[in-house]
Amino acid sequence: MFDGLNSDSQKNEKKGFSTPEKLYRIGEVVRCTPYSRQTIHNYTIMGLIKESSWTDGGHRLYDVSVFDKLSQIAELRKTKTLGQIRDQLRNISN
Repeated sequence: MFDGLNSDSQKNEKKGFSTPEKLYRIGEVVRCTPYSRQTIHNYTIMGLIKESSWTDGGHRLYDVSVFDKLSQIAELRKTKTLGQIRDQLRNISN
C-alpha cells in the first residue's frame, strides 16, 4: 500500500466508538500516489477504481480502499494491459 495512510476508525472502534471513514478528493489521492489527476480520472472512467460518493459540488470522493486498488493495478501493469486488468478486476468482484 502507498505510504502515509492508516485507519483511525479501526483504532477508535477498539476504544468503543467509531469515527466516520475518511474520504479522499482526487487531489489527495494524487499526492499520496505516483499517479496523475488524469490517470486517476481515466481509471475511474474505465471502471478500474470506483468513487465512494460525490461532494455537493460534483467532485468525486474515494475511500481508503482506492489505495490498495491502485497498488494492485500498479503491480498488474507490469505484465498486463489496462483492458486485461479491468477484466481481471471485474472477475474478482463478481
